[in-house]
Amino acid sequence: MKVVAIINLLIVTLIWGLTFPIQKMILPNISPFAYNAIRFWIATLLSYFIFGRGNKYGIILGVVLGISYATQTWGLSITTSSKSGFITAFYIMLIPVFSYYIEKKKPSKIQVFSFLIAIVGEYLLSGGINSINIGDILTFFCAIFYALHVVLVTHYSKKSNEKDLLTSQFFMVALLNTLFGIKGTWNFSLNVLSVALFTAVFATIYALIAQAKYQKIVGSNTAALIFVGEPIFTTLFSILLLSERLSLMQVFGMILTLLALILAIIPKKFLGFLREM
Repeated sequence: MKVVAIINLLIVTLIWGLTFPIQKMILPNISPFAYNAIRFWIATLLSYFIFGRGNKYGIILGVVLGISYATQTWGLSITTSSKSGFITAFYIMLIPVFSYYIEKKKPSKIQVFSFLIAIVGEYLLSGGINSINIGDILTFFCAIFYALHVVLVTHYSKKSNEKDLLTSQFFMVALLNTLFGIKGTWNFSLNVLSVALFTAVFATIYALIAQAKYQKIVGSNTAALIFVGEPIFTTLFSILLLSERLSLMQVFGMILTLLALILAIIPKKFLGFLREM
């Protein structure tokens, strides 16, 4: 069962990685808030007809996730994408803090080591940061709320059926992004709707079901380390779809990030065998 959980969370990570380059293709034609709103309204409608209206835990998750999306989008409009990516990645380090206070789960020594490797890898992969502005501070709030969301998904999925966490959660994210983007550029072209539909079905509905179903099996800390693979997949898909290129430092950062991911999914028995060698 744990292997199935890891595979599904890796698939989620891969899908999230794919969303960055395909969204980048259409975002020049629509404001980020408007795009998020369209994506989550589609997810809300599909989820409602398939799974029902959801519950109070979904509303709480939706507020937290909505604030995370809003602060990231707002921050990205002020700071650079590389800085945004690195600062957002701080959620990896914050998840063990929330996990400890909410779930009373302490990270293992290998997880702490993996978190440190991951954040160094993310720093190199993003190209580093030079100065701090208000956009960076907003993005850091995104990292805080996203880390809280990951832990709360694990926490609430133990109290509720994972499908009951969906519709009300998507509704709150859609509502918040609509309010923030009401004066932005709205575009309902075929390209925008196609990308919004893909991300609504796979990067939103499937991803949240998988998170709620499988994070409680592997735990929030292991899930966080699996999610460090997102920028790796983003980079690979960006190379394939957008013809982007990496520096030697970024390649080294990707290798470190991949190492952290591998350490997260290696069975404990194997790690114990290595320590005995």
